[in-house]
Amino acid sequence: MKIGCPSEIKPQEFRVGMTPNAAREAITHGHSVLIQTGAGVGAGFADADYLAAGAEIAGNAADVFAKADMIVKVKEPQAGERKMLREGQLLFTYLHLAPDPEQTKDLLASGCTAIAYETVTDRNGGLPLLAPMSEVAGRLAPQVGAWTLQKANGGRGVLMGGVPGVGPARVAVIGGGVVGTHAARIAAGMGADVTVLDRSLPRMRYLDDVYRGTFKTSYASAGNTAELVAEADMVIGAVLIPGAAAPKLVTRDQLSTMKSGAAIVDVAIDQGGCFETSKATTHEDPIYDVDGIMHYCVANMPGAVPRTSTIALGNATMPFLLALADKGWKQACADDPHLLEGLNVHAGQLTYFAVGKALGMDVTSPQLAIK
Repeated sequence: MKIGCPSEIKPQEFRVGMTPNAAREAITHGHSVLIQTGAGVGAGFADADYLAAGAEIAGNAADVFAKADMIVKVKEPQAGERKMLREGQLLFTYLHLAPDPEQTKDLLASGCTAIAYETVTDRNGGLPLLAPMSEVAGRLAPQVGAWTLQKANGGRGVLMGGVPGVGPARVAVIGGGVVGTHAARIAAGMGADVTVLDRSLPRMRYLDDVYRGTFKTSYASAGNTAELVAEADMVIGAVLIPGAAAPKLVTRDQLSTMKSGAAIVDVAIDQGGCFETSKATTHEDPIYDVDGIMHYCVANMPGAVPRTSTIALGNATMPFLLALADKGWKQACADDPHLLEGLNVHAGQLTYFAVGKALGMDVTSPQLAIK
């Protein structure tokens, strides 16, 4: 199989879909790899690194899309890229279709087969291809939130850890999954007073047992959430429903209860965001103000640390990439029900039920699609 990896074109996105190590592995398995020139530079990988691994270098994205059987990316294909997809071509990347009807329509019209990193599962019910980026985004969230809190950026001017005689910032993390746990660890490590809100009692017991009071936990009832949001200097949204639009857990009306200059960091923005006032921003212009509350809603947060993110993502995607290339997507999905969960689009059909529900579109069972 010919595997193609184009440069990412989303603003300030420096990650790349394949590392030289991944290219070498695929070539060892008998496949050919075509990398767009300069695709890896932002993550610290030169064209020479890919050539040394045995890959070919293409001059532009059009060459990659025209020649490759499988396209491997990081971010969802942008409008211009979607026009280059063709019937029978395999796309393997993050898609986040639930809040994005235009992308969904374009993928369906292209006739391609699209497997989304964020809906591939594992035997424990986890999301192994989303987890590494969730870890990165979770660890970044307090860092960018602390920057947002600085007065020059419109924030309250509160230091995360305080100083002797002055209390620390109060941080509420909504969601105790991968993102929320990593966010809470880093925020607590910065000296903040951190509370994680979650609805799963077993998860809260786990967090309490493992982290032994490093941060607090609270049941995410509407009342508790409203109270902690009102008291917080920073609120981190870390709620995920796999493949579906994120629930709106903080309304615009609630902003009036928050402290002027408080910071909101919405890590769920890829799935539409969990604050009613969230809208996607970029690293070029990451912050905006709604009613005196500073919102940080960058849709590709891990792109800020592309070296770490690319290597972490490549480690997770490589076994699935090789299975798809070695067996073909149908056999690979037939052999692995967890990979089949990643199938979102095939030959003009939507095959992921949560996306269909979010967009009000008909859905075909993925089991039928592979037949």
